[in-house]
Amino acid sequence: MIALLSGRLLDKAPSRIVIDVHGVGYDVQIPLSTFYGLGEAGAEVSLRVHTHVREDALALFGFGTRLELKLFEQLIGISGIGPRLALSVLSGIESVDLVRAVREGDVGRLTGIPGVGKKTAERIGLELKDRLQAVLEADTDDPADSDVGSDTRGDLLSALLNLGYHRHLAERAVDAALAETDGTFEQILRQAFKELAR
Repeated sequence: MIALLSGRLLDKAPSRIVIDVHGVGYDVQIPLSTFYGLGEAGAEVSLRVHTHVREDALALFGFGTRLELKLFEQLIGISGIGPRLALSVLSGIESVDLVRAVREGDVGRLTGIPGVGKKTAERIGLELKDRLQAVLEADTDDPADSDVGSDTRGDLLSALLNLGYHRHLAERAVDAALAETDGTFEQILRQAFKELAR
């Protein structure tokens, strides 16, 4: 079972990528949220992977964050939702917005996702709500979110999101800036802007 792939990004398209891991190319299907967080072809990437095995096929689904992976695994556990629809859901709504919509029972927000009708949205809302706490607890174990500077990280991320940057690009820039600079909030924010400009 493949759980993680780290290597060089060989080909990149909105719904799938090819990762070269020591000369072996892995075809990985991804949601748009993960696509936006990737660099250009040739960049180093690391994705969490769900290996989906059927009698006639083996497919890899890749995700930039643990939360995306856990939500995907919970979605495909719902009757009538396969991997393709689960990817569509994660492509049509940010993970945090999906969590919020499920918590608040916002069926209208869920039906706004392409391919999701009212009955499917109600099923997602009902079944995912019961499993949400376990998903969120698993996500808090992610080392990237439990650093000492997580308050600063959250403030920086919030600043970039409020300026209209996409979450995955903002997260990448903030993490790179925190690794590069150990200064004041303003200095780290300036470094994050430099990272976004690259």
